[in-house]
Amino acid sequence: MDIRPIRDDADYEWALKEIEQYFNHEPAHGTPDADRFDVLAVLIGAYEGRVYPIPSASPLDVLRFHMDQNGLTQADLARVIGSRSRASEIMSGGRSLSLAMIASIRNAWKIPADLLVPVPDTVAAE
Repeated sequence: MDIRPIRDDADYEWALKEIEQYFNHEPAHGTPDADRFDVLAVLIGAYEGRVYPIPSASPLDVLRFHMDQNGLTQADLARVIGSRSRASEIMSGGRSLSLAMIASIRNAWKIPADLLVPVPDTVAAE
C-alpha cells in the first residue's frame, strides 16, 4: 500500500487525487482497495482538521440560523424567553443565554440544548 503521511499541501493534494478514484468506483468491503480508501480518508480528515479547522458555531449563531430558517423574529424570541429587552440583548450579543432561557428555547423550538450552551475556548497543548 503506497500510503504516506500528509505533512503539507502537496501531500494533501496527492491524497485527494488518490482517493478520488474510489468515489466513482467504490471498492468492495474487505478488499485491499477498501482498506486503502479508509486509510486515505482518515489521513485526509486528520490533516483537514489540523490545517483547515471549522470553528464551532456559537449559541448566538445557532439561534440566528434557526430563527432565519424558520421565519422567526426577535419578537418571537421575546415571547419564548419572556422579555423583549432580554431578547434584544441576546440578539445583539450583549447577553448570554441563561439556563432557563436555553430550556425555554429547547422546549419551544426543539433546538438541542447542547447547541445553545457556549463551549469554552480550549488551547491545544503543543
